[in-house]
Amino acid sequence: MADKEKKKETDRVVQAEESAAEVTEETVAEDAAGTVGEETSGEEAAGETEPETAEESAAEETAADPRDAKIADLTDRLQRQMAEFENFRRRSDKEKSGMYDMGAGDVITKVLDVVDNFERGLKGFDESDPFADGMNKIYKQLTKVLDDLGVKEIEAEGKEFDPNLHNAVMHEENPEVGESTITAVFQKGYTYKETVIRHSMVRVAN
Repeated sequence: MADKEKKKETDRVVQAEESAAEVTEETVAEDAAGTVGEETSGEEAAGETEPETAEESAAEETAADPRDAKIADLTDRLQRQMAEFENFRRRSDKEKSGMYDMGAGDVITKVLDVVDNFERGLKGFDESDPFADGMNKIYKQLTKVLDDLGVKEIEAEGKEFDPNLHNAVMHEENPEVGESTITAVFQKGYTYKETVIRHSMVRVAN
């Protein structure tokens, strides 16, 4: 009897231990499942958060576009104003240069009258005369100054008549020269920087 009771007691202990082991395994499995579920939920939450972050970034970029457009507009206006100012400066410089040349041309035209008088006066003097020699030196200095300023004498005698350069005040019949050939110069013509400031006064053969 004692042996049977001990055996029964032993069987109850073994069953209790097996039950405890099963309970422990179930608890571990549930814990593991819970952990996996939490991780999955966290990933899903993260996945849901990312689109929201992208949308927020897009919204921020959209909000910044008006400022970028304003900057681009101001930059374009500034560039246009700078270009207009540069064009204005060039026009002003050209106008100033034209006014200077016009004023210089008027002065040079008056000086040319003095040159004409020098030439007429020197024709009546003997080259050996000291006074004539002094006048000739002044005349050469004056013509050199004019040449340095860009004043050039217009070639006329023996050339073909050009109404842009010459002013015909007399005509003649001369079979020895070609038609419209200049045979005499009564007053020299001059150009200033390639602009005619005085036409040559000439005689032309027909």
